[in-house]
Amino acid sequence: MIRSLEKQTILIVDDSTENIVKLDQVLGHEYITKFAINGQKALTIAKKFIPDLILLDTMMQGMDGFEVCVLLKEDPRTKDIPIIFSVTQEQEHYEDEGIRLGAVEFITKPINPVIVKNRIKTQLALQNHKRELVLQVHERTKELSHTQDAIIHSLVSLVETRSYETGSHIMRIQEYVSLLAKKLSMKSKYSEELDSYTIALLYKAASLHDIGKVGIKDEILLKPGSLTKEEFETMKTHTKMGRDILQKSEKKLGSNSFLTMTIDIAYYHHEKWDGSGYPEGIKGIKIPLSARIMAIADVYDAIVSKKVYKKQFSHLEAVEIISGGSGTFFCPDVVSAFVELQNEFHSIAYEHADTHEERMFLKKHDSQNRL
Repeated sequence: MIRSLEKQTILIVDDSTENIVKLDQVLGHEYITKFAINGQKALTIAKKFIPDLILLDTMMQGMDGFEVCVLLKEDPRTKDIPIIFSVTQEQEHYEDEGIRLGAVEFITKPINPVIVKNRIKTQLALQNHKRELVLQVHERTKELSHTQDAIIHSLVSLVETRSYETGSHIMRIQEYVSLLAKKLSMKSKYSEELDSYTIALLYKAASLHDIGKVGIKDEILLKPGSLTKEEFETMKTHTKMGRDILQKSEKKLGSNSFLTMTIDIAYYHHEKWDGSGYPEGIKGIKIPLSARIMAIADVYDAIVSKKVYKKQFSHLEAVEIISGGSGTFFCPDVVSAFVELQNEFHSIAYEHADTHEERMFLKKHDSQNRL
């Protein structure tokens, strides 16, 4: 139920019990009223009950109303509560300061009941409207997120039908990149770039890293054994195909952070730190961070999984290969994060293995893999 339809709560803050009684008589029949006779009690009550509006006296002994207002606005729990300052006629010059600190309105003492009621009703109506707008935005965002997830699922399913990859492979990749991103976000150099929102986008975008493989012929995509030089050159084009597919969506839907990240991952996840990768041969930090993270997640999964073109290798071999590629094939910072998280990687590979045979292989090597 929308809160505007409920009986709303007003916190009255004044060090004069006489003023509190008068305001309660004016407002008590229509609202739930709570009271505080000093600033400290006002802060305690506001944080506990989160009132819909606060009537705050500017001049009180100890902590004055302005100080209380500042502390309320600094706290995420109370920063959006509308505050109406009560002042005497001699204090009307305080209005500029009160507005600067975040007050929405003023009433003058001695109070006029009609004016008090009208100003409170106006501010509560505005607050209710703001809440309803936030709710609508939240619902719309949720709806768009569900639509986005459905589209991603459809595209991933398309990739699965065209290649040897499975839903478990996608799940493992998503878990790997999420682990690496969270670990890197703890470093000051990556904390801003890898906030919680970006990590959530990376988790979703990871599932489309090989979307371009839908354009590769079956005789190459599903070929057992090694590819010829010409076949490998064709296989390498899946990065450009993936980028092109996603850029078509970007042109129709408009650019956004999710599509930008997905394009970066699809196009650049085979680039190498030393510039020897493809499709562009870029190196170092010119490679998008999302693609650097994906590179290790993708290589690890390819090593410890059985594919139509290769046998399964152990977790320990994967750790040795990736560690040995630090500074050449892979970003050193991402490799360091991977080494710290290697046991978590092994657990994900085991839990979400494609087959019982692969799981037993990982279990057999478990004792030597736990470093």
